Amino acid sequence: MSRLVTPRTILREWQEDDLDAFARITAQPEVMRWIRDGRTLDRAGTAERIGAFQQHWAEHGFGLFALVLRETGELAGFTGLAVPTFLPEIMPAVEIGWRLGREHWGRGLATEAARAVVDHARADLGLKRLVSIHQVGNDASARVMIKIGMHLDRETVSPDNGRSVRVYAMDLADS
Repeated sequence: MSRLVTPRTILREWQEDDLDAFARITAQPEVMRWIRDGRTLDRAGTAERIGAFQQHWAEHGFGLFALVLRETGELAGFTGLAVPTFLPEIMPAVEIGWRLGREHWGRGLATEAARAVVDHARADLGLKRLVSIHQVGNDASARVMIKIGMHLDRETVSPDNGRSVRVYAMDLADS
């Protein structure tokens, strides 16, 4: 697994001692509002998600990085890549995504980390295209997509929860 470093963050593999910090993030209703059915996760559910992240790395050779603040070592959330099988109409695809604890919003951390992941996808993984799924209403996430150079590709509905989503995309060979 790669390790990416930005001016304010370290993107690294998940560690056992990340569970409690990530469980605090996934317990925040404001954070989870736009994820799946909008429900928060308990510690056991969070452990399952981290396990799924690690399994994705093992299967695909890329995945969601734990996002750690360089200055403090605090786990702030994640940024990285995933295969968005929950939206079959756009497959095959690789999605870039992020999730940060509420206390880390509005500081540009998601954009900074996402730019590093885009560079990694292009230079290290040789990917040609990335998508990102915007839950309609989550305007802050859409702003990150635009800031990193993505454009609106299509509007559709997520089959797992019926929510309206917008698919943003970027061609890595051209950006």
